[in-house]
Amino acid sequence: MLLSRLSRLGAAAAMLLSLAACSTLPPQGIQPVSGFDVQRYSGQWYEIARLDHSFERGMSDVSARYTLQPDGSLAVLNRGYDTATGRWKQALGRALFNADPTTASLKVSFFGPFYGGYHVVAMDPAYRWAMVAGNDRSYLWLLARERSLPEAVTAPLLQQARALGFDTSQLIWVSQQRHDDAATAKP
Repeated sequence: MLLSRLSRLGAAAAMLLSLAACSTLPPQGIQPVSGFDVQRYSGQWYEIARLDHSFERGMSDVSARYTLQPDGSLAVLNRGYDTATGRWKQALGRALFNADPTTASLKVSFFGPFYGGYHVVAMDPAYRWAMVAGNDRSYLWLLARERSLPEAVTAPLLQQARALGFDTSQLIWVSQQRHDDAATAKP
């Protein structure tokens, strides 16, 4: 009995260590934006489209606020409206640069020591929109400073995402109809 419990505990510990060791680098063949300015990136962003994941499933009106911290990290406040419960939900996380802060390759954690990749792979020169990839091609977000983007912007972004190997036919276009005053508050 004790041996069985120790074995299960060891397996759980090994699984946690393997998750903690997961790469936070971009998928092969994807280059993060260089010349990145974290000061200009800081502030409020609205989620225009995303690939589906359980942590955002059923959410509309999703936004993220990035706030530069004195230690060079970013506080990340994600908020969204859970359409099933009729309530706003939020998560506070921390983002760290994987290397040089002028390269838009970060790792983000909302759950203690576990980090996921966050790589800006396309960026408007005026920082009005961004395309963000995760650790693999199942994570993709289109973000904007405004609640919508014109087709003249989204069409080339979708073409670029397809060329990078993302299945853009699976994108969820996020409704941005509700106004949440708390989303503009600093974390």
